[in-house]
Amino acid sequence: MTVCGSENLKMLGSGEPPLAKKARKEKARGKVTATTSSTEIMEPCLWREFPGDLYETVIARLPITTFFRFRSVCQDWNSLLTSQSFSQQCAQVKQTQPWIYVTIHGNANDGAIYDPLSKKWYCPPVPALPTELLVEPVASAGGLVCFLDSEFITAYVCNLVTASFKELPPRSVDFGAIGMTMNESTPNAGYKILCVSCDGEYEIYDSTKNSWGRSGRLPSNIKCPLDLNFKSQVVSIDGMLYFMHSDPDGIVYYNMTTGVWKQILIPAHPHLSDHTLAERGGKLMLVGLVNNSASTCICIWELQQMTFLWMLVDRMPTLWCLEFYGKSVELDFLANKGWVMISLRSRHKYRLITYDLSSKEWFKPPRRIPSYGRKRPWPVNGTAFHPCLTALV
Repeated sequence: MTVCGSENLKMLGSGEPPLAKKARKEKARGKVTATTSSTEIMEPCLWREFPGDLYETVIARLPITTFFRFRSVCQDWNSLLTSQSFSQQCAQVKQTQPWIYVTIHGNANDGAIYDPLSKKWYCPPVPALPTELLVEPVASAGGLVCFLDSEFITAYVCNLVTASFKELPPRSVDFGAIGMTMNESTPNAGYKILCVSCDGEYEIYDSTKNSWGRSGRLPSNIKCPLDLNFKSQVVSIDGMLYFMHSDPDGIVYYNMTTGVWKQILIPAHPHLSDHTLAERGGKLMLVGLVNNSASTCICIWELQQMTFLWMLVDRMPTLWCLEFYGKSVELDFLANKGWVMISLRSRHKYRLITYDLSSKEWFKPPRRIPSYGRKRPWPVNGTAFHPCLTALV
C-alpha cells in the first residue's frame, strides 16, 4: 500500500480523493464500481416516506441468511418476527430449499448450517440450551428442529434461524426413534412429536397442549422388540411417519391422523449395509451403501407403490466409488428431505457428499466451514429442515 504524506492527509480531511494510483482491480472495475457506490446512498428524505404496509412485505422476501443478524438491529425488528402480520407476509413467500444442520465432532452443542443451493456453510448463533450434555438433532418439521441430549433424557425444539427454543416436558416412554409432523399447513398451527421405544411402546407430544399423550403399544402383528435402524431418520410424508425396520426387513409407519400402525415387509439388497429412508415429492426413497467384492457404491432406490419393492434409480458416480473401493468404509447419513448429506470415512479418506433427490445430481460440499478457520471439522450428525422466520417453538 502507498503511504500518504501529510499533504495527502489534509486533502483527505477536506473530502477530496487522495493522489494515489488506483489498484489494477479497481481500474478494471471502472464504471461498475462507480455505479455500485452511488446506489449504496439511501436518501433519508425518500425512505422516510416509505409506506409502512410495504415494510414487512419487503423484509419477508429478503434472503434467509440476512436474518442471522436481524434481531440485533433494533427492538422493532426483533419484535417483528413474532407479529401476526409479518407471519402472514412470510406465509405468502414460496418455501425455500431445505438447509442441512450438522453437529461438529469435538465441539459440544456447536454446529453449522449448509445451504445446498448456494453451496455455502453458515455458522449462526445457536440456541443456548440449558444443558452441559451433548445434544444431537433427531427430527425436524415446519422450520423447527428437535434435539435430544446424549443421555436420552431431555428433548428440545428449536428454531435455528431465530435462536429460540423450548424444553419439552418429561415423558413416560424411553426415547427411541423420533418423528415430527406439523398439525396443519397453516403457520404456527402447532406440531406433534412421536417417540417409539424398541419394546413397542410409543407416546406423542402435542405442542398445542405442551404435554405428552396418546400413548400405547404397537399392534401384535408387528414383531417386538423393534429392530429399528437408528442411523435412518424418520421420514414424514402427508402426516405419515415412516421408520426403517430390520428383522424382518421393511418399514413400519404410523398415521398421525387416524392413529393406525402398519408394516410393509420389503426384502433388502443382499449386499446392502448402512442405509436410510428419504423422501422425494411425496415418494419414499432408500439411500444405502452397497459393499461387495465387485464395488463399493452408494445407491438410490424408490419404493414402487404397486409391488412394494425397491427399484434402483441412481448410483454414485463411478470415479467417486473408486476412491473407496476395497476399503473398510464407515457411513453416516446426516440429512434427508429432498437433499441427502452423506459422510463417508475410511482409514485414510474422509468425504462429504450431497445428493439432490429431485434433479439426481451429486455434489461435494466445501470441506472448510468459516468459523473453524483452516481446521477441517468432522460433522457427526445432522438433519435437513426448511428455514422459517416465524415458526414458533
